Amino acid sequence: MRADRLMAILLFLQQREQVTAAEVARELEVSERTARRDLDALAIAGVPVYSRQGRGGGWRLVGGARTDLSGLTAGEARALFLVAGPASAATPAVKAALRKLVRALPEPFRVQAEAAASSLVMDPQRWGSSPVERRPPRFLDELQDAVIRGVQLRLGYVDSAGAATERTVHPLGIVAKGPWWYLVSHTEAGRRTFRIDRVSSADPTNDPVHRPGDFDLAESWREIADEVDRRRTPLAIQAVCVPDGIGKLRMGLGDRLEVGGATADGRIEVVIRGYNEYALAGELAGLIEWLEVTGPAGVRDRLASIGRALVERYG
Repeated sequence: MRADRLMAILLFLQQREQVTAAEVARELEVSERTARRDLDALAIAGVPVYSRQGRGGGWRLVGGARTDLSGLTAGEARALFLVAGPASAATPAVKAALRKLVRALPEPFRVQAEAAASSLVMDPQRWGSSPVERRPPRFLDELQDAVIRGVQLRLGYVDSAGAATERTVHPLGIVAKGPWWYLVSHTEAGRRTFRIDRVSSADPTNDPVHRPGDFDLAESWREIADEVDRRRTPLAIQAVCVPDGIGKLRMGLGDRLEVGGATADGRIEVVIRGYNEYALAGELAGLIEWLEVTGPAGVRDRLASIGRALVERYG
């Protein structure tokens, strides 16, 4: 990618007092013509670089200008910016240090560095109970590169039913949800989320992404995840639980449990979400020691039916 080459040239200039186009070409494994064009692009973009003509000439940074990124490759530098992002598990001190590196970049590179820092969200809460850990999907690097560079993608995709489609999308961010990876994009039909292991092709275009000015990846993902959770667990039941049972409910129900206030008799109000009355009643029947379901009536009827069946078989 040209942006990566320009970053690599800047880092190469910092390591050497002076470089020639031929040396840059050998370092980056490109033609001398491409190297000269990239060096000119740096100067045009405002990087303090200039050329000296004639014997012993070459390219230099004005006044020996440097950043604190000497010795890093372009990929390594971008990896640091990802670590500096809000989704990272790095300590505040590490993030602060990396943000200083971002500010030390020349202006032409700072936009991509900041884009890298905000391009990824990590959501550790799994959908479902599968403990399987999966490798990063095939097109993850290409999709994240498009997010950082802000270019549209021609995306091939196979949905859960096996139907293959192709469309142009505006990639806005990447989310890791448990073992799965998702691409959040804007499309002609509005905001859409694509599971990256179902992407069959990802071809970047030269067209810029139309990114809403107030877009925030973490906030957008919270909205998406909440909507998915509502679809997966559309039924909500009300119940009261003895205080000693709240821990049991948390272990068994996870984020499907909402804990409310205390009642007059000292029990705790809770709301529990599930897929349907039958499945939720079967799940809650084993919690009878701690839990009393107060509504809806359909779930109470299911629990009563389960109780009668248990007495008939085991009583």
